[in-house]
Amino acid sequence: MVFLEFEKPLETLYEKLEKVQQVGADGDIDVSTMVAELEEKIKKKRKEIYKDLTGWQKVQLSRHPERPYTLYYIENICKKFIELHGDRYYNDDKAIVGGLGNIDGQTVVIVGHQKGVNTKMRQYRNFGMANPEGYRKALRLMKLAERFRYPVICLIDTPGAYPGLEAEERGQAEAIARNLIEMAQLEVPILCYVIGEGASGGAIGIGLGDRVFMMENTWYSVISPESCSSILWRSWDYKEQAAEALKLTADHMFDFGLIDGIIKEPLGGAHTAPEEMTKILKRHIKKELAPLLEMSTEARIEARIEKYSRMGEYDFRPSTDTDRQQGQTA
Repeated sequence: MVFLEFEKPLETLYEKLEKVQQVGADGDIDVSTMVAELEEKIKKKRKEIYKDLTGWQKVQLSRHPERPYTLYYIENICKKFIELHGDRYYNDDKAIVGGLGNIDGQTVVIVGHQKGVNTKMRQYRNFGMANPEGYRKALRLMKLAERFRYPVICLIDTPGAYPGLEAEERGQAEAIARNLIEMAQLEVPILCYVIGEGASGGAIGIGLGDRVFMMENTWYSVISPESCSSILWRSWDYKEQAAEALKLTADHMFDFGLIDGIIKEPLGGAHTAPEEMTKILKRHIKKELAPLLEMSTEARIEARIEKYSRMGEYDFRPSTDTDRQQGQTA
């Protein structure tokens, strides 16, 4: 098991538990009482630690190396999945995966970021940072879903769209913007889930849907805490303060009205019980899809557009001669 910095008390207890179990196995001694006591201590300590996590601690949990990624959920939710590749313009971006899946008889198109489960695979997947061709592949699959009337499921987990020179040359901003306008008008239901990191345009590029949900220990923001810290304080040392100031947790997003709900995770995070988390996500998808499938296409698109039109605040006042004169004076 991999323990994060704030989980160190748990690591100590687990080490003691492992030693006691080893002593019992080596000496053929009954250590059941000691094991039960340690397991109870672990349970209490776990509840104590996770009772009130800070924004930065939730960011750390969202990046846990053992946390389930998109392909894990796809393989365990779908009875059958056929991955489709390429954007038909340039290349096949490995940071975004997608294809046709079957969830208990319902065919869906699933698109999501994939980070990679080890160092080699993370490099292969570019750490979940998509290039323009990744977003164009995602849009191609969504249009395929629209043609055959299949719902779309988007799983979001990225530190951001790839910021390299090549990505900008190939139209990174245009690809994300195109996805937004197309997803707003897509004629089939769209469910979006933040399953890990939800950073900036990299996340929103496949994040516009009829319903948007976040798992409990994830974050969603225009910028990461480290980048925010480096801009405001010229150092990454203030990332914890930045995380609090950004208000990027699922609770904040729900309070702001930017998401439709929060999915509870097993105590300790999704990585502590990935099979249980998969069952929770599958049940949630089926529950949320049902009412959307019953709506007419026109009603669903109208509701989707209204949903995003309500976000944010603005004050529109026609300019007057006085305003123009004051502007010229300034």
